[in-house]
Amino acid sequence: MSILEGKGLCRRYRKQSRVIEALRGVDFRLEDGEILGLAGESGSGKSTLLKLIAGLEPPSEGRVFLHGRELHTRRSREEYRAMQMVFQNAAGSFHPRRTVFDSIAESVHSLRGRDARMNVAELSDMIGLPTELFNRYPHQLSGGQCQRMAIARAMAVEPEILLCDEITSALDVSSQAQILRLLADICRKNRTAAIFVSHDLAVIRCLCDRVMVMKDGAAVEEGNTEQVILEPREDYTRRLVDSVLCI
Repeated sequence: MSILEGKGLCRRYRKQSRVIEALRGVDFRLEDGEILGLAGESGSGKSTLLKLIAGLEPPSEGRVFLHGRELHTRRSREEYRAMQMVFQNAAGSFHPRRTVFDSIAESVHSLRGRDARMNVAELSDMIGLPTELFNRYPHQLSGGQCQRMAIARAMAVEPEILLCDEITSALDVSSQAQILRLLADICRKNRTAAIFVSHDLAVIRCLCDRVMVMKDGAAVEEGNTEQVILEPREDYTRRLVDSVLCI
């Protein structure tokens, strides 16, 4: 059953006298507990689509549905809680003058109510970091640690869906692998669905059940990740596959 759907999504920006079409009639679906990869080069529309899904920007045309109910740009607290973003720049997504604990607590109280409690021990165990690191400031953490804390903040509000925008691209290869294993484990144990944006098909192959390939604001190919990578139908997808030295 589809937990999330998008129909005919378009996004246009006006730049001086020109109109730039960042998304062109994109349809998508996300099944319960599934990890969907969005692949494509820079400027293909992946991050724009994620922003529309998250409600950070309004679509110029088209609609987004959560459990069959249409979502709008202005959303309820429960609708925001249901879908949590994890950003590429994890350190930049935290308040620099607050401890990580305080930033996560603020998110929990904002989306789950002032009386909601945050179990640091559970979050610590979930992301594989000692509890004392929660009392540090973002700049006192490594890139991998900060990204784990960003995942902890998202999971602390008990979302149904994680929206991950190039969350491993700024990390070294070892940290990338650790974050991918962590995310796969969290989604499996919690039955959390996820949309994972990446320009790297090798990364998507490691994590995602299904992939949608985007080019120039449109979805050009979609299907089971292994099938799309091993037997691409579109020349563009084939070029993306060929650009990965070792898949």
